[in-house]
Amino acid sequence: MGIVIKQSIKGTIVNYLGVAIGFVTTFFIVTKYLTQEEIGLSRVLIDAGVLFASFAQLGTSSSIIRFFPYFKDENEKHHGFFFWTLIVPIVGFFLFFIVAKCLEGTIIHTFSKNSDLFVNYYRFVFPLAVFMLYQTVFEANANVLMRIVVPKFVREVGVRVGLLLIYLLYGYWHVIDLDGFVMGVCITYFLAALIDFFYLLSLGRISFKPDFKIFTKPLLKDIGFYTLFLLMNAVTVNVMPLLNTFFVSAGMGLSFTGIYAIANYIATVIEVPNRSLNAIVQPEISEAIKNNDIDRAETICKSVSLHLMLSSALIFLFIWINIDALFMLLPNGELYEAGKSVVLILGFAKFFNSTLFVSSSVLNYSKYYYWSLIFTIMLTTMAVVLNVLLIPHYGMDGASLSHLISYLTFYLCLLLVVRIKLNINILSEAQIKVLALIAGLLLLNFGWVKGIFPLFTKLPFSLTANALIDALVKSVFLMVVTVVVCYFWHISEDVNRLIRKMLRKES
Repeated sequence: MGIVIKQSIKGTIVNYLGVAIGFVTTFFIVTKYLTQEEIGLSRVLIDAGVLFASFAQLGTSSSIIRFFPYFKDENEKHHGFFFWTLIVPIVGFFLFFIVAKCLEGTIIHTFSKNSDLFVNYYRFVFPLAVFMLYQTVFEANANVLMRIVVPKFVREVGVRVGLLLIYLLYGYWHVIDLDGFVMGVCITYFLAALIDFFYLLSLGRISFKPDFKIFTKPLLKDIGFYTLFLLMNAVTVNVMPLLNTFFVSAGMGLSFTGIYAIANYIATVIEVPNRSLNAIVQPEISEAIKNNDIDRAETICKSVSLHLMLSSALIFLFIWINIDALFMLLPNGELYEAGKSVVLILGFAKFFNSTLFVSSSVLNYSKYYYWSLIFTIMLTTMAVVLNVLLIPHYGMDGASLSHLISYLTFYLCLLLVVRIKLNINILSEAQIKVLALIAGLLLLNFGWVKGIFPLFTKLPFSLTANALIDALVKSVFLMVVTVVVCYFWHISEDVNRLIRKMLRKES
């Protein structure tokens, strides 16, 4: 597990570097130099590209992780496995390009009333999708080779820096017009995919020469059925994270999409640890399931779920206790403060997703993977129905509530099947301690804001007097309380070991 830990730590560092760049971009550039409608346009274009790419890859990124153990052979350069990961997605792209063209009239009609700007640039979705498609495929190949840091750096840092430059060229320097802005977004993702491709070549462990002998009839049958499953699954599981963007855009307009996008970005920070840790442990889980090593799979899942629960909960807490200060820092923050409740609702959704996401990985790499298709169909159907019912009455809050309710239902069903079919329980008693810790910290924050605790009311800082100082003091105080409680309550031996290591270095 040494390389797993090292790659995970490096990946997490890269993620947070990307978050820092994204924070500066979102809070000091985008909201200052772009209108709400322009923010909404960029969000819808990128989400549409992601959605199209998800369909077109025909499940290639998941298949890479599931079937790579069958091809794995350093001496044979993995039997030309990389060749097949290039061919399948391009076939999928042409298939879904035809479908998209057939549905173009319906799509344009749906968005023309409230989001006609998106209709004007709809054609750019297709090249954007191609670049996103192969960037994802190249990343998945790097993951199974246990080399996630460079592709992650490209995605989390490189793409964000590229987009930041495009925003400045358009909104600040006025060097390019809106057409150039949209083309610049496409070029950014093209360069990202190109860098990932040359990085894979530099590893010297891939081959373009296919080995047909490796394909036995049972393996071909398994691959074919799994690909069909993933294709059907993509229609649901990949729609969900993007569904609210399209519903808000079509039903409320791109200006509201811009507000929702900013709120969603704030909440998405909660999932940062989930991105790196799950990416690096998925090959480990896949191999454990393939070898029927249930004990090892459960040990990995319990550890991942616990530490993601702890980290995501603390990030969620940090965001929420400082939410007013965040909107004060935000240029034109009064325009985006309407998304405050969206941050809270989506924050809970991101917290549960980070904590329980590993259960989805376990099920997808087992022989019972078809169960997840049933649940994702249920998930998407529920989300669509709730969006239709709630958005007219509650607006953006309705979209957020539909997301939260749907995901809670989805994961409850998922946990039950993983427990019954695989005899794997990803939850542990230590997570009860985490929930108690977070509840206690929220209570402390409530007492601070309301002036209930004498210690806090005597401090010369108040939320109305100086929000930034208040946010800093609260954050430091609650962080110290968290570290102390975690250590003496023995929530995680890994965390305790890290604290002891840091204390020894300081002493």
